Amino acid sequence: MFYYISFLRPLPIQTPPFHSISIMPQISNDLRTESFPDEQELYFSWTPLKVPSGRTPPPTRPAKLTTWREANAYKEIPVPPPAGLKEGQEWRLVLSAQGMEGGNANFSSTIDLGIGSKIGKLPFPVLSMPVLFSAKGWKGRDKQEQIERIYRFPVIQSDGEKKEVGMKITEQTSFDLDKKIWDSGIGLSSWLVGLSTGEGHDDMRLDGLRDALLSRESRRIVELGEYSAGIGMPALTLSALRSGILSVEESLNEKMYTTDVSSAMPLLEHNISSNTHIFSNSKPKADVLDWDEEELPVYIKEMESIDAIIMADVTYNPASFPSLVRTIASLIKSSAKPPLVLLGYKERDVAERTLWDMAKEVGISFERVGERVGAGGREVEVWIGRGVSYVKDDTMDD
Repeated sequence: MFYYISFLRPLPIQTPPFHSISIMPQISNDLRTESFPDEQELYFSWTPLKVPSGRTPPPTRPAKLTTWREANAYKEIPVPPPAGLKEGQEWRLVLSAQGMEGGNANFSSTIDLGIGSKIGKLPFPVLSMPVLFSAKGWKGRDKQEQIERIYRFPVIQSDGEKKEVGMKITEQTSFDLDKKIWDSGIGLSSWLVGLSTGEGHDDMRLDGLRDALLSRESRRIVELGEYSAGIGMPALTLSALRSGILSVEESLNEKMYTTDVSSAMPLLEHNISSNTHIFSNSKPKADVLDWDEEELPVYIKEMESIDAIIMADVTYNPASFPSLVRTIASLIKSSAKPPLVLLGYKERDVAERTLWDMAKEVGISFERVGERVGAGGREVEVWIGRGVSYVKDDTMDD
């Protein structure tokens, strides 16, 4: 389980200069149903947007905001504006569980996916969207509807060198299921980074998966989601990892799709476009794939062969399992060779594990190969599914 710092009360889009901003920080699980059980020091910093002309001011020195406790979770806390603020400037507020320790700066606004089993030991930091400090046209009503988190991880280059990249993921502050991050997406993404770097992934069972996902030859990969891949994090992470090793020539035949319902497309496409700097030779495409549709979309059929299917947090609704299994079976049947299936899973209800039995009925056998533990509680499990290249028509029925 991971814990997330967020804004229970969203920041304003605009505010007059020199006024403090009242916020209500929250530390909870991804569902927002469980608060962080311990005390936690919270720190804040303001970071400016770059200005088109003139000198952009530096971020403010991190300062302690509060000691967060579940008992005072609904307490409003005033945050002073940035020092040296000028009319018309835009700044973003950063909240982090890491501050100043021993007189040395330890403040971090990023989430390190490359630290393996240590990921999520502290609540994840959060960035607000830009706040315009201006009295001009201020109405005092509009609140921000999005937040951002920045994830960093090493990408292995074709020459074997590591390059650190930063991936910016935007989420909605609303509770739309297809517009926020889930534990399994972060856990699976971190595990993929470990698979790329080789850290703790010397299991021979992973050889086929490593070839399917990280070969220097072009690959065809599909991420499945239904109200769960709207952020697109595993596909974005994998695309960045592949960009480091894929040649320009091989990238011409590369196809990676991250799929979800139609309502997820705008945010999914936004997260792809805002991270083009990490996709040199492998850029994912977003498209709709509805599990309830028996016919696969044309873009899937045109792939002809699929190397891997990746999924994260697709098990939250057991009622959708027949449609999900039928979709996986259809993808396998459409492929010239049997693709591997990679699943990131965190148990929320024991009934979700019926998915494994249903998958066996269409010839797919899952095997657990890893995990990401976080701060405790239910870990994110990583499973590999292996299937057959042909699925009988009678297994496609509900």
